[in-house]
Amino acid sequence: MGTLKPLAAASLSLLAALALASCATVPDAGGSLPAGSRYVALGSSYAAGANIPPLAEGRPTRCGASAISYSRLLAQRLDLDLTDASCGGATTAHLLGAWNELPAQVEAVTAETRLVTITVGGNDLNYMGLMFAGSCRAGLRDPRLPAGAPCPTVSEPSAADYARVENQIAEVVQQVRARAPQARVVLVQYVALVGDEPCAAAPLSEDDALVARRVAAALAAATARAGERGGADVLPVERASLGHTACSGQPWSRGLAPGYTGAEGAPWHPTAAGHAAIAEMLAQMLSQG
Repeated sequence: MGTLKPLAAASLSLLAALALASCATVPDAGGSLPAGSRYVALGSSYAAGANIPPLAEGRPTRCGASAISYSRLLAQRLDLDLTDASCGGATTAHLLGAWNELPAQVEAVTAETRLVTITVGGNDLNYMGLMFAGSCRAGLRDPRLPAGAPCPTVSEPSAADYARVENQIAEVVQQVRARAPQARVVLVQYVALVGDEPCAAAPLSEDDALVARRVAAALAAATARAGERGGADVLPVERASLGHTACSGQPWSRGLAPGYTGAEGAPWHPTAAGHAAIAEMLAQMLSQG
């Protein structure tokens, strides 16, 4: 598992500025979480950082772990001992069981763990596949598609799909609690990607944008229900980020704009500012005990 390396001073200065621009200033204290406490981050690319530079050391390249993901910013700020087990492409099944060469993410959680954050569920629903299919129909193809291939067809998740992902997230929480009875467990929702209308930075038809909003809201609701079932805290990122979509003046997420190469992180994922904002929200939650 990747452990936290100190960030360069320049990176810290940049992220501090982003955080202050994104959220209200909050106390630095971690409430009842002492410095040096063991912190484990679990989840998908929305937790790992989706290739936002600079990349973190000690994680498989395919995980796309960023040195400025929300977990690493939070650990740096509160002086926590971080193990980042998150990985791009992970589903709830990969938190609960092995994924090729990677062990189950929950295996990183031990009895000494005092904080666990979890962002997962989008890949269970093929949320990103739906977003890339929509932007393809709007004329911006995923560069991974073979030349001449038609845009993929991705169905909107059903009520049964949301019920299944809720149950899976609840199972993740249950297993984390069994491994670390004294840990505070926080389910971190996905950021909102689009608002009321699409734009050049988030090219979708109005119908596809409506579907994207429905999926985001339904995934957030399923996450909240899973947290309530397991006694986990839920960080309401989806609601907080509605005013910071890719079309806003202060975006916390990135769409697939014309000409974008992916150099600053994966399309349809949180930006560096989004991760800084989530870290601020977590720090505020922890400071309130």
